[in-house]
Amino acid sequence: MVKALTHSLPLITTIAVGFVMALILGLLAERSKVPAIVGYLVAGIIIGPATPGFVADPHIASQLSEIGIMLLMFGVGLHFSPSDLMAVKRIAMTGAFIQMAATTAVGFLVSSLWGWSAASGLIFGLCLACASTVVMLKSLEARDELDSLSGRIAVGWLVVQDLVTVFALVMLPAFAEMLAPASAQPLLAISVWKEVGKTLLQVSAFVAVMLIVGKRVLPYLLWQVAQTGSRELFTLAVITTAIGIAYGASELFNVSFAIGAFFAGTVMRESEFSHRAAEQTLPLRDAFSVLFFVSIGMLVEPAILYEQPLRVMIVFMIVVLINFLAAVAVILLSRYPLRLAFSIGVSLAQIGEFSIILSGLGVTLGLLKKDGMTLILSGVLLSIAFNSFLFKLIEPSLGWLLHRFSFARKLNARLDQTATLPVNTTEKYLEGQVVLVGYGRVGRRIAQALDEQGIPYVIAEQNRELVEVLRTKGIAAVSGNAGEPAVLIQAHIAEAAMLVIATPDTIQVRQMVDTARTLNPGIEVVIRTHTEQESQLLSQDGMGTIFFGEEELAKGMTRHIFQRFTSKTD
Repeated sequence: MVKALTHSLPLITTIAVGFVMALILGLLAERSKVPAIVGYLVAGIIIGPATPGFVADPHIASQLSEIGIMLLMFGVGLHFSPSDLMAVKRIAMTGAFIQMAATTAVGFLVSSLWGWSAASGLIFGLCLACASTVVMLKSLEARDELDSLSGRIAVGWLVVQDLVTVFALVMLPAFAEMLAPASAQPLLAISVWKEVGKTLLQVSAFVAVMLIVGKRVLPYLLWQVAQTGSRELFTLAVITTAIGIAYGASELFNVSFAIGAFFAGTVMRESEFSHRAAEQTLPLRDAFSVLFFVSIGMLVEPAILYEQPLRVMIVFMIVVLINFLAAVAVILLSRYPLRLAFSIGVSLAQIGEFSIILSGLGVTLGLLKKDGMTLILSGVLLSIAFNSFLFKLIEPSLGWLLHRFSFARKLNARLDQTATLPVNTTEKYLEGQVVLVGYGRVGRRIAQALDEQGIPYVIAEQNRELVEVLRTKGIAAVSGNAGEPAVLIQAHIAEAAMLVIATPDTIQVRQMVDTARTLNPGIEVVIRTHTEQESQLLSQDGMGTIFFGEEELAKGMTRHIFQRFTSKTD
């Protein structure tokens, strides 16, 4: 009776067993100094069809993991405005296309050496070029880099990758038809171009609807729900928005769940309740993202690891090495620092959900061998498991390169036209000015206030494209990492009246302050922090005047209350 009841409730069984196994093996992994993600993947292998014993429903697990992807991308969208993405559009679009083309070409060449057909090789190579949304975002969040320049470029890169993959999924059936008898080729060519136009039109229509209609409707809807005072209704409204729009985008516009949820988040960001929405979806995002890793493990056939170890290793090296090198090359050619290139390269050195979907469709259409999909799944498993280790190697590897090679030091301190102030910069920006580090959400508001008061300032910002835009508006700005002394020197910190650090990346704050005070001992320093602990540590070290977000919000509200009551008393 119990056994029959268990099999009649596959959803509950899959969730229960998946969570229990993930908890046990994730805990063991952490205790063994191994990332918990490895434990989740092993949990999936154990409850998957490739191992004896209990077998969970892989289809249900896959759908549950899709919910995690939707909620995760929605949460990321809550941190990004369309302007944030447009600021990195050039490097993200160029980088994504070049990186995907390079990895696809290598995968195609390797598969041809194995005797595969051209169609199989093309799909195989493309599958090795699609980074996992969940893995990348989890890695960026763990390193607190989601709001940094590397995070913004990586997310923009990811959006472009997803759009390219969605386009490939739509075109794959038409591609299969093109392999039909030659007599049908002219008609099929017309059909393919129709599909291309239709896909581009659908994606454009979805983006337009979200930016024009959704930007007005969704924040208003969230406000109306918040007015009821019901926490349950508010949480329900947020989850409904994320999943509902993701589903609608897929059904109506043929856009992926991930892209639909991401744009829902960017639009919802316009609401004053966006931070509350992010906080209340966080537990669900974390829980369902665990099921994502479990579902990946369930698809893997461990036997291939010892049946075809050489091919598995080749696939792993293509995924990790080629994606990394291609991304690093693009970033360096765009004259960004070596440290930034390494961070983005490692973020992309793994594959995931889109690779599985694309390879599965290729097998269904008869374009890809079943062995090809098995190899791709092994690449997914190994690249995800090793990605956390690769992130830990960034700093040691970078330190070794910078210590040993002068060219690496030059690459890490790139100089271009935007790294120095123009020769015609007026005197007021060179003496007694404010040096503002970071032009994000906080930095923009500070700059606007300085403009209103007529106080001159120079912006130091890592995003070179953003610096170019600022200069076209007549704003004094230099590009580069302000943790490097050369950047602050170019912003004329030696003659400045104040240094304001408004960047979300506060790892190099001490170096910025030390450089500023070495060159200008009397300079006043103002720092933005994220956490109370960080605020206390910087205050104890005498770094300057510290502003912690929640504390300043409370002070501002308190001042308003005091002023209101004081005016009534008077």
